[in-house]
Amino acid sequence: MSDEDKPWSFEDALKQIADEVTRGIERFQSGELEDMARNFGVDPGSARRFFDNAGDWLRAQAENVNFEPAPEPAAPPEKPATTDWDFEIRGAGPDPLDMPSDDQGRALAALDSGRWTVEPGTSALAARGDGPGPSDALGLVRELKVRDWIDAEGDVTLAGRAALRRWLDT
Repeated sequence: MSDEDKPWSFEDALKQIADEVTRGIERFQSGELEDMARNFGVDPGSARRFFDNAGDWLRAQAENVNFEPAPEPAAPPEKPATTDWDFEIRGAGPDPLDMPSDDQGRALAALDSGRWTVEPGTSALAARGDGPGPSDALGLVRELKVRDWIDAEGDVTLAGRAALRRWLDT
């Protein structure tokens, strides 16, 4: 395995950075960077002080680095035996993969086509142009947002388009 194929560790990365900074300081001390500083209109003395301060700061940071590996994460606690009445609350919210009700499906279709819109600054549906409006303008928006079928502006999301497809296929 060549050096290029080996995975890099944090220590290797720090060593590479330190080597590069050292080479830069050596070039600066040899006058190469001093000429460059003059070419860019920077006072060489100020540039030297900057590099000296940067080197001091990097050395101080390197002294504070702890190269010990991180401790292994603790094993998750064993689940106690469950009874018939135990359940997990983890999935208590509505699932974006739910099948839309008829009202939700119609609302998704109307929002997707632009016939309905969510009124700016509100959480209510409003009809545009001809055609019937929503029966539960506030409740439908809340139900669609909770399932991530529409975003905060009332635009149908990818999950909403998938829900609309499921509803249309039935």
